[in-house]
Amino acid sequence: MAKDGNKSGWKEFIWNPRTREFCGRTASSWGLIFLFYVAFYIFLAGLFSVTIYVMLLTLDDNKPTYQDRLATPGMMIRPTGEDLEIIYNKENTESWESFVQALNNFLSPYNDSVQEQNNVECTPDKNYIQEDSDSVKNIPKRSCQFKRSWLDECSGLNDLRFYGYDVGKPCVIIKLNRVIGMLPGKNGPAPSVSCGPKGDDGDKMGNVTYFPANGTFNHMYFPYYGKKAQVNYSQPLVAVKFMSLTLNADVNVECKIIAGNIQSNNDRDKFAGRVSFKLRINTKN
Repeated sequence: MAKDGNKSGWKEFIWNPRTREFCGRTASSWGLIFLFYVAFYIFLAGLFSVTIYVMLLTLDDNKPTYQDRLATPGMMIRPTGEDLEIIYNKENTESWESFVQALNNFLSPYNDSVQEQNNVECTPDKNYIQEDSDSVKNIPKRSCQFKRSWLDECSGLNDLRFYGYDVGKPCVIIKLNRVIGMLPGKNGPAPSVSCGPKGDDGDKMGNVTYFPANGTFNHMYFPYYGKKAQVNYSQPLVAVKFMSLTLNADVNVECKIIAGNIQSNNDRDKFAGRVSFKLRINTKN
């Protein structure tokens, strides 16, 4: 009898025909609870939407509100090779043609005709400041020309189309990573690149030549205002031509940025303001 009573009690809890209650509540009671939760979640969704809207009002489409204030930008080379190793056989065209193609692809936006069409001639040795005027946005911002021909023997143009790889005098292009608002070399000489042997490879590296002269990143390419604000920005480049590398030997090279306000000897970050890579030119002999 006790089991029958328990069974009957559960049935009445689920549905009580006398009080017309479902799970202990009438239809009107369930309706009020449903309306309460609907109103509650609509309120939460509205509050979330308003919060997001207010946050978006504080953002600038052309410049991030918050960014990593990198004191020292990184550096990178082209071609990168595999694991920053440029290894090839001078007499074997197939071993270095991929490096030549990588440089052609990288430098194509720097073609003189492209730069003349998209960018402006700037005053050298002077930061190209383009501030907004009160509430009037100076957008899009102009960018200074950096012409491929300025890389001279490392431009890959005309009879230099192999960048010296065919004669054992390879060119390596160095670029400084972009940092919004950075003014490298501010109130001092323009930042420049200096490459030297790493470790015990001093007698293997030989002489190097820089293009443009002295391996400088001219002041006129800074500051950088961001990808959206400065659509046609062309990063300045420095080409390093290795004139007398020791053949059939590994040559480890380290290139650093030299600027009064940039640190390039941070032991905790080996990529800050410097880049290391290996060169090896083999011969059939």
